[in-house]
Amino acid sequence: MFSFVLTNNYQEMSRVAARFIVKQVLQEEKSVLGLPTGETPKGVYTALVRLCREGVVNFSKVTTFNLDEYLGIDPDHRSSFYSYMREHFWDHVNLKRDRIHIPSSLPKDEKVECTRYEQLISQEGGLDLIVIGVGINGHIGFNEPGTPWGTLTHVCQLSTETRKREGARFQENDRSPERAITMGIKTIMHARKVLLFASGREKADILSEALLNAPTPNIPASVLQLHPCLTVIADRAAAEKSVKKPALKSFHTQESIQEFELI
Repeated sequence: MFSFVLTNNYQEMSRVAARFIVKQVLQEEKSVLGLPTGETPKGVYTALVRLCREGVVNFSKVTTFNLDEYLGIDPDHRSSFYSYMREHFWDHVNLKRDRIHIPSSLPKDEKVECTRYEQLISQEGGLDLIVIGVGINGHIGFNEPGTPWGTLTHVCQLSTETRKREGARFQENDRSPERAITMGIKTIMHARKVLLFASGREKADILSEALLNAPTPNIPASVLQLHPCLTVIADRAAAEKSVKKPALKSFHTQESIQEFELI
């Protein structure tokens, strides 16, 4: 059984998810976090930056690992996830630069880079909390449908659907990357806690399938059902098809949100 926190809208979802992350750091100041990119996390990062500036949370002893990065583009490219993280989070909080980790977008040897990244996570004692969104096709990180559950950090071929959606990040004259380095399903599942968030009606179908149907590699996010400590935070639009089904026997509404509002 997983915890399901239902929020009213994207803004509330972002605030509650941020406070969930802050709670982890307040409980363990040396937390090791797995962090995402994309459109949905932007509100979460905005809230985290505000809470840090207000003195609610101190990130100076936190270590972070990003879920993924494109291959074949300069890290300073405006559409790299390195640039995304600088813009939305790293440059605005007191994270120590030697505690920030993201896969290299231009590694000399891709397999060596994957091994190096996985070893770095292990050397830090593993991930205390990994924060992830879910793609329209059910991908988590860049683990596309059909990815074996036993995968560690690896090079992946991005699906046509994913490239089309990710292509919006790139300018007209730029070619959307075809490959990326991503944490694997096994890497994600080895995190001690998982926070999955979703927003918007376009995520309603896949969120319901991922949470309420039998786990299958065809929907990578469905494996999260098997995690012993999964929390899902979704707004009403994303959750509309999940909370109506009797298979979701227990979920939290506004009352549980109050716990995070105390932070």
